[in-house]
Amino acid sequence: MEYRRMGKSGLQLSVLSLGSWVTFHKQIDDEIADELMGVAYDNGINFFDNAEGYALGESERMMGRILTKKNWDRTSYVVSSKVFFGWRGIENKPNQTGLSRKHIVEACHEALQRLQLDYLDLYFCHRPDRNVPIEEVVWTMNTLMQQGKILYWGTSEWNGTEIMEAHRVAHQYNLIGPSVEQPQYNLFERSKLEHDYLEVFKNVGLGTTIWSPLAAGLLSGKYNDGIPEGSRLGLEGFEWLRDRWMINDKIDRVKQLSSLAKALGVSLASLSIAWTLKNPNVTTAILGATKKEQLSDNLKSLEVLPLLTPEVMEQIETIMGTKPKVIEY
Repeated sequence: MEYRRMGKSGLQLSVLSLGSWVTFHKQIDDEIADELMGVAYDNGINFFDNAEGYALGESERMMGRILTKKNWDRTSYVVSSKVFFGWRGIENKPNQTGLSRKHIVEACHEALQRLQLDYLDLYFCHRPDRNVPIEEVVWTMNTLMQQGKILYWGTSEWNGTEIMEAHRVAHQYNLIGPSVEQPQYNLFERSKLEHDYLEVFKNVGLGTTIWSPLAAGLLSGKYNDGIPEGSRLGLEGFEWLRDRWMINDKIDRVKQLSSLAKALGVSLASLSIAWTLKNPNVTTAILGATKKEQLSDNLKSLEVLPLLTPEVMEQIETIMGTKPKVIEY
């Protein structure tokens, strides 16, 4: 396993990590989750990602049960949660979502209870909340750090301007700003990491825990001939995800990429994940898996990295045609 420092922080994360969105509670039970977390940990993965909104809190409860059972040395792994969406679904009342001081603090306490932990290593603002002053958000996160309830805080799907504004406020009041962002990043979604965040990387440093490196599984090739039963794009409630990715033009490009992967003697999934790790601004790529075999194949992306020569990277660009266009002023 390779480890990278999270931006300018001292924290080291494994370049591959394990997430629980969609899979935990919705697709897999405790037994399978226990097996997958064990395989991940035994292969050097030290970061496990979660959020209050995943399966309305049940994902955190499941991970908490497994961490308690495993009884690993707490200093050997990193756990995250995220705050914004709440966990009560349609029952959410005012102050049970968003980034008010009230919700951030209460959500942190609830996450700790569900995960059965004394502190969170990473705590993300799951989306920006334009109804809450950024000063309130930064002060609240700083207070949680001073209390020892969280060690680092970050953002998820914020734009570069919003992240820099948080740092401006932190600097103004001598507080600690966000040190990590969790954006989507894959061969189809590239603009944030390759364009929007460039000034943030340069000016304040920023770790990234990217999600969906396989574009909800599209870049694994398993949807090339339709939607298999039991896959996440076939789940009830995830129609928006299916509508976003099941587009003929995208599938055609994935099929071409599959041919390149075959020529290299690697799986399409491991090639696609390795491509994200080639970007030095990626700290870790979050994997999602429902089977041991699937996770084991994803872990092989580390072996694929040396194969990504400039020539191969150029072939990938030619096939995909998704590189962001940078406008010069």
